[in-house]
Amino acid sequence: MSDLTRLTVWDDPAIYGALSWYLAVAENQRPAKFRIAATVATKLDPATSSEGALWVELDRLTPIFLARWEAIRAGQRLPPAAEGPSLLELCRELAYRMLGHCNFCPWDCRVDRALGARFGACKLAAGSRVSSHFHHTGEELFYRGSEGSGTIFFTSCNMRCAFCQNGDISTDKDNGEETDPRTLAAMAWTLRREGCHNINWVGGEVVIHLHAIVDAIALLGRDYTPTQAELARARKTKADRFLWYDEVPDAALYDEAFNAPMLWNSNFFMTLESMRILRILTDVWLPDFKFGPGRCATTLAKTPWYWETVTRNIELLDEWGEDFSIRHLVMPNHIECCTYPVLEWIAERVPAAPVNVMAQFHPDNFCDPASAKYRDKYAEIARRPTHAELEDSWRRARELGLKFETATFERRNTFGISAMLKI
Repeated sequence: MSDLTRLTVWDDPAIYGALSWYLAVAENQRPAKFRIAATVATKLDPATSSEGALWVELDRLTPIFLARWEAIRAGQRLPPAAEGPSLLELCRELAYRMLGHCNFCPWDCRVDRALGARFGACKLAAGSRVSSHFHHTGEELFYRGSEGSGTIFFTSCNMRCAFCQNGDISTDKDNGEETDPRTLAAMAWTLRREGCHNINWVGGEVVIHLHAIVDAIALLGRDYTPTQAELARARKTKADRFLWYDEVPDAALYDEAFNAPMLWNSNFFMTLESMRILRILTDVWLPDFKFGPGRCATTLAKTPWYWETVTRNIELLDEWGEDFSIRHLVMPNHIECCTYPVLEWIAERVPAAPVNVMAQFHPDNFCDPASAKYRDKYAEIARRPTHAELEDSWRRARELGLKFETATFERRNTFGISAMLKI
């Protein structure tokens, strides 16, 4: 039993009930979804089939995959991996086909990013850049545990949040190091073997890097072992490379093969096509639900269609029976227009979901008065939330019966992680 299992956070039935699959995979009691996908054979040659045929095949294989997933959840052993192409390779090929007429997110730019002659909202061609990867100790306790969340930070974004606290990587497409899928796989492989409880794909925004991430996951699902050259390239972006982590290979194995829960940490501004691929590969989801149904997403993030896109995608998670938790960042002067509608929607549509009603907002990027980038038009959010605004937000969450207190207040424990472990 690892320290993740021993955390008292799992005594909260709402947390355990919502994240039990994730916990089982993190503890290697169950194989990650990508391992299951590798056992579902396809009749097609993904490389030579039309994109239309690939989507039809995904629709045919998804129910087979889901039935196998449910059987494994119930205790059935993992079948052997398919010898030929599998659902894993099918997802990889589909992601690359989408890249050729990019529709990863609702901007639906339709540019050929593989060709790279024109650019869409994310300003990216086919290359993906990573700003850093490391043992993240700042996530929710059920994700960071005692050894950290194995976080891989991508650059660029498909939204333009004026207050972005990662503005250096989300607005600078040239930040970090250009990284290929094999090096991404090496990062994930290393972080998990160093004890991280999950692989946390985050940005910027991750869906704009869907092709590279799916390719890396497919490698991990096919007995990938990095070369020394790949490990050396991966270390260029390892933010904690000067810290010593003992490698524990057995902590990264299920049935003697690599295993790790895949955490999709996203603004959730992505298309149904992206969701359909990720359903096969994602063990736990972390949607960021910022704005209400009014014009705030357009005003503060230059993002139309935000409410309808994010609510649709979160409803899909609930309909699909996925493990997920939700984050909502309380913003100054946006309690009635954003916080209340978001909390009320969650209470009505996904009331069992764990929610983190976050108090971490601080003026940054274009709303920081101390920054040369500051713009007067963002003066309304150029401060921290007041105590009253935070208390009003938490009171409303409490009135609505949301499962928010464990995720929101666990950092108030002043005794550190040892006080959160079962003795």
